[in-house]
Amino acid sequence: MRTARTYKFRQVTIDDLDLLKEWQARSHVREWWDADEPYDQEEISDPRVSRWIISMDERPFAFMQDYTVHGWEDHHFAKLPKGARGIDQYIGDPEMIGVGHGSAFIGARMQALFDEGASVIATDPHPDNKRAISVYAKLGFEPSGPPKETQWGLILPMLARQCSDAPMVANTLAEWKDTR
Repeated sequence: MRTARTYKFRQVTIDDLDLLKEWQARSHVREWWDADEPYDQEEISDPRVSRWIISMDERPFAFMQDYTVHGWEDHHFAKLPKGARGIDQYIGDPEMIGVGHGSAFIGARMQALFDEGASVIATDPHPDNKRAISVYAKLGFEPSGPPKETQWGLILPMLARQCSDAPMVANTLAEWKDTR
């Protein structure tokens, strides 16, 4: 039997930039996350994107962002229905990788987005990022087309819709809760 884990989602602030730089410098993040500089005040204030620091037991360990896919005319998910959200994330603390935290906190945020009215949630891992693709599949994401080149690099477009067919999301939500 698993012990329930509680994740806290806190909005990113300018005070988090050193932490984000530290995480983004780590090889396991750098392999898939290409940004050299995390953000500036203007980007943090961008109303199209919600950026989060995820903590467990007061220990920050991950970054996540969700965004309106309709905020950019040329975004590769711009043709999705109104209310669609995109997500990106990484676990910055290497000690927290491979023990179920990714699927748990992503599932918790997905449920919050669906509860807030998201019609569909999109994500776009690199086609070679098998770990991420596996986590997304557990959470109900399915490829929505072949890999394609975008302004952000090569991606595999994936979509998830709220339904009872995603057992991992249901299990995750029963065991972990979002306490933002």
